[in-house]
Amino acid sequence: MLSKNIETALNNQIRIEAESSQIYLAMASWAETHGLEGVSKFMYLQSDEERMHMLKIIKFLNERGGHAKVTDLLAPKTNYATFKEMFEEVYQHEVFVSESINDLVHISLTEKDYATHNFLQWYVAEQIEEEAQAKVILDKINLIGDDKGGLYLFDRDMQELTQRNATAK
Repeated sequence: MLSKNIETALNNQIRIEAESSQIYLAMASWAETHGLEGVSKFMYLQSDEERMHMLKIIKFLNERGGHAKVTDLLAPKTNYATFKEMFEEVYQHEVFVSESINDLVHISLTEKDYATHNFLQWYVAEQIEEEAQAKVILDKINLIGDDKGGLYLFDRDMQELTQRNATAK
């Protein structure tokens, strides 16, 4: 049985994962309307992944005797000056999500809820990957600078990355 403290914390993480899905969906739409097909496909896939992260917590919470709550979400930003700005926000958002997961792990240990702690280890590993991927993408964007040819190749690389990620999942 979950403590109320853990149930509340997990419900907060459900909201964060749902908002993450919405953020990436809005980014996908922005990229799509700016001719960045590869970036758009990448963001659509990221949005789907975040939704799956949310569903995984919902199932865990309900199976452990809690009640997963679906709440209002903050509206995501829908416009960016540049694709670099968008990916800077991706990186900062992933850092925020990692901090939230780490807080959840801390709560689970404080409450001696080792089942929840074990469940959360998948999210810890996932966030390491998400942050690293966002950082590598940002590094590539910084290498490109204002080179339009570089942007074209970057967008094509993002499309290939998305296809590899989709195949691997």
